[in-house]
Amino acid sequence: MTETSGFALSSTLGLTLVVIFGLAWVLFGWYLGRANKTHEDFALAGRNVGFALASATAMATWVTSNTTLVAPQLTYQFGIWGMVGYSFAALGLILFAPLAARIKRLMPNGYTSGDFVRLRYGQPAWWAFIIISVVYAFGWLVSLGMAGGILLEALSGLDYHIGMTSILIICVGYTLFGGLRAVIATDFIQALIIILGVALIAWFLIDTVSLESIHTEVQNNHPQLLDLLFPAAIMFLFNNIFFGLGEIFHSNVWWSRALAFKGSVAFKAYLLGGLLWLPIPIVTGFIALAAPQLGIFPPSADMVGPMVAAEVLGKAGAVVVFIVVFSALASSLDSLLAATSDLVTRDIYHKKLKPDAGDKHLMHFNRYSILGLGVLTWLFCLPQIATLGALLNFAGAFVASTIFPIVLGLYHRGLSGKYAAAAMTLGTLSGLAGYFIIGFYVAALLSCIVSAVICGLGLLLSKRQFDWQQLDEQEEHSA
Repeated sequence: MTETSGFALSSTLGLTLVVIFGLAWVLFGWYLGRANKTHEDFALAGRNVGFALASATAMATWVTSNTTLVAPQLTYQFGIWGMVGYSFAALGLILFAPLAARIKRLMPNGYTSGDFVRLRYGQPAWWAFIIISVVYAFGWLVSLGMAGGILLEALSGLDYHIGMTSILIICVGYTLFGGLRAVIATDFIQALIIILGVALIAWFLIDTVSLESIHTEVQNNHPQLLDLLFPAAIMFLFNNIFFGLGEIFHSNVWWSRALAFKGSVAFKAYLLGGLLWLPIPIVTGFIALAAPQLGIFPPSADMVGPMVAAEVLGKAGAVVVFIVVFSALASSLDSLLAATSDLVTRDIYHKKLKPDAGDKHLMHFNRYSILGLGVLTWLFCLPQIATLGALLNFAGAFVASTIFPIVLGLYHRGLSGKYAAAAMTLGTLSGLAGYFIIGFYVAALLSCIVSAVICGLGLLLSKRQFDWQQLDEQEEHSA
């Protein structure tokens, strides 16, 4: 730690790292973007992404501010179940693997998850889905922007607004130039940085502060963190499973990749990506258990991870922490900007407002959408309205309601649009009621249960059988 400021990095060094990384990623995005000739190239990387890049982008995109900042926060608050429960979010990637393969078969010419809901269920369900998707996307975008500010503030004392603005400018910049091609290529590099960096931090921590001493300190002074029957933590565990499934199953971030991967790559890529991701929240969460022993009591719980790592590892370690967390944030923020702008361009602008728009026009509008999303995210991030954990779990009430409509819509012909719309709407409202009345750790659970009951009724009462060919035929005419 520096003696003058009390932070692991000086403000100057923190800002220098941001500028170096920013310039590198933006120039790389510009270089890759030169290959984009059509809107399909820009939005879906030419639908030709191979296995290595596909696996890396799946893993890196799911290593977000959640994994690097919220996993330590939840371990700090809920103990063992905080980090183990968070690792269960890997089930989302693993279980999405067969869905991704089916999406690729059913919609070889599709662009977005919104395309599927519109063609499979009709307009009312599509509107419910779009509202859920937009709320979730902005919740995630804002959490990532906030995390950039929190990271720099925790490590260098640099003002929150500077860090938040910097990461948004960088990610908007290279996504604007390169589209999904740049996003996936940078994800590959960021995945390598994340895996090596997290392993290095954990090794240094165990070497410096032994496992035995951490366990003794927590057991003596904070025994509830080791209690496997801690009620709130158990509720969080199950809530987080459904939250993770809802996040991945509905989000265009994952659908656009399934449609961009070539041939039979999707299943293998998501399966491997999930397995690679599984241990990362356990490692990052474990860091927080050392906080009491080190006398670290952060002003906000979501700062505990960087503060502990920087305290133990000193300046060199703080640089490693910065690079790892910055890579994790960038690998998710760029993906979300690209996928959400595709949803705005394809589902709202092209399908609703300007159906006769040409290919070049759509590519230009897609870029404007990325820029607009970046500005809106920046405005929402300015007040730093909540902790990262609370903000993300608010979105859980929305996304968990989509799990059963998406899965049944892909595999069962019987569920009709009115029941899918009701399941998403009433599931979301139930989750929000749970969030405000009981707590954030039940929002996704309640949302999913109500949605599942309505979908079950829909299967019993619906008479119509959907024709799978409609997904491909209509998409070919509208592409």
